Amino acid sequence: MMMSWQTFLAIGSGGFIGAILRAYLNGVISHRVPHDLPFGTLGVNLIGSFVMGILVAYFMYSSVFSLHVKSFLSTGILGALTTYSTFAIESVLLLEGGHLLLAFMNISLNVFGTILFAGIGFVATHSFLR
Repeated sequence: MMMSWQTFLAIGSGGFIGAILRAYLNGVISHRVPHDLPFGTLGVNLIGSFVMGILVAYFMYSSVFSLHVKSFLSTGILGALTTYSTFAIESVLLLEGGHLLLAFMNISLNVFGTILFAGIGFVATHSFLR
């Protein structure tokens, strides 16, 4: 399915807002909860996942919002705030649908795979630049 320019514009506009929200909320949380753990990142991931759950459930029961508004809110704002929210709701939907093995695979691959790939990218670049 090809997306319209209006959908791209909605996602991009939401992404602009979401990226600013991410930086702001991360800074506020990190300042108010000083700790060795990255609570700012955790905070935006938890907030984004919570809001994504609310939106997806609401979208399932209401046709008030157009595709553009849905894209603006979910893929745009929450996608830029955190892609973790998308991963979280996809996992919830797999679990809710009774697809326990697929949900476990999704969770494992996302959590461990992203850490592995971040590590590979970091080590490879670090080794190359030394």
